[in-house]
Amino acid sequence: MSKNITIHWFRKDLRLSDNPALYNAASSGVVLPIYILDDINSGVFKMGSASRCWLHHSLKSLNQSLGGKLQVFVGDPLNILPELAKKYKISNITWNRCYEPWQIKIDTKLKQILINLEIKVNSYNGSLLWEPWDVLKKDGLAYKVFTPFYHNGCLKAKEPRLPLPSPPKLLLIETEKSLDKIEQLGLLPKLEWGKTLISHWHIGELAANERLADFLDKDIQSYKEGRDFPAMSSVSRLSPHLHFGEISPNQAWYGARSFSLDSNIDHFCRELAWREFSYSLLYFNHELATKNLQQKFDFFPWRYDSKQLSLWQEGKTGIPIVDAGMRQLWQTGYMHNRIRMVVSSFLVKNLLLDWRDGARWFWECLFDADLANNSASWQWVSGCGADAAPYFRIFNPVTQGQKFDQSGEYTRYFVPELKLLPDKYLFNPWEAPVEVLQTAKVELGINYPLPIVDLYSSRVRALTALKSLIS
Repeated sequence: MSKNITIHWFRKDLRLSDNPALYNAASSGVVLPIYILDDINSGVFKMGSASRCWLHHSLKSLNQSLGGKLQVFVGDPLNILPELAKKYKISNITWNRCYEPWQIKIDTKLKQILINLEIKVNSYNGSLLWEPWDVLKKDGLAYKVFTPFYHNGCLKAKEPRLPLPSPPKLLLIETEKSLDKIEQLGLLPKLEWGKTLISHWHIGELAANERLADFLDKDIQSYKEGRDFPAMSSVSRLSPHLHFGEISPNQAWYGARSFSLDSNIDHFCRELAWREFSYSLLYFNHELATKNLQQKFDFFPWRYDSKQLSLWQEGKTGIPIVDAGMRQLWQTGYMHNRIRMVVSSFLVKNLLLDWRDGARWFWECLFDADLANNSASWQWVSGCGADAAPYFRIFNPVTQGQKFDQSGEYTRYFVPELKLLPDKYLFNPWEAPVEVLQTAKVELGINYPLPIVDLYSSRVRALTALKSLIS
């Protein structure tokens, strides 16, 4: 066996192209590609069910690209990597950096263990356009507001590196086939739910690149305006692929900027930069997922109502656009960004339930359940985060539906009980005359729920709660 054996530890980089750590591992000699399912160190932030489902199929796709030579393990990398290094007489280990606080802690420990074993460790940036420590204010502090982060930080920082090709020569250790081992990881959720989730997606590196190409060819031309309308195909739907590293942000960034820069291209790049901003917030605020960035919200009078929380989770609130969004989440592992804001606002403001309850449900059900984006976005909607929407900005789900789903196509698809209602009452069926409901075969409280909260009075309640923080 060759003396120059390098372990490449796949993590959130489940791809061959534009993979800096794998590229450098391949240039050093023979590579042992591994993946470790670590539910030990991740603790409460271990992957939710939907993410695990995606991971199962993404690993199978990656393994196929590696000729069946991906080795998968379950357990603690602090034990597994030193054992593999001893077994295969490893001289080098590479990985692309992760930025979750628990992962940083483990990586720091692991590097020291491996260095003590005289094993070279090289880590790379394979998942961000800019390292968090490279986009800082002039005073050396992290940005707390997105617009200057983007214009004064990102756009004035060093250009993101150009995407790398797949390794031109990738020599892999001959090992037993890994397909059965992936099955044995037990990643798939309840059979029927898992089948329903993945039926809406193509998973893996090839699918990610095809999705990007299709988006740039057809949909980006209407991105800036169309991205607000959930029934339109104007969004990229790249978020799960980016989350698992089936495609890199560099590939998306330069793919978009290969076109003439216009408002649609610029807006898409801004959204990639928002992802960077979320990672910056997480990197410099390790408790972003659990603690309010604005400490005054530590005294906010959140309610606890398990029944209303469950109805929100199940898409049975009696508020059609909210129910459509929550059902889209459950059925597809994804939710349109505009609707994410609407359902989040409804939870924390109309229901007055803690944003962390919503973040946990998204974590369980989203394919793109990213600790940085999920936490930063929930804090943004709740008014307690950096550069947050003011708490008094309360989305009206009726007017949101009327404005952004004018034809009702999105809502009727996910809430078919209301498909016969005329547009005038689709988003507020409780205001429809009896004869209209009868014609549409809608029986409120029977085949579609009455609203679980009054939108006007709950808005007043939310504003009163806010005043309690500033009085």
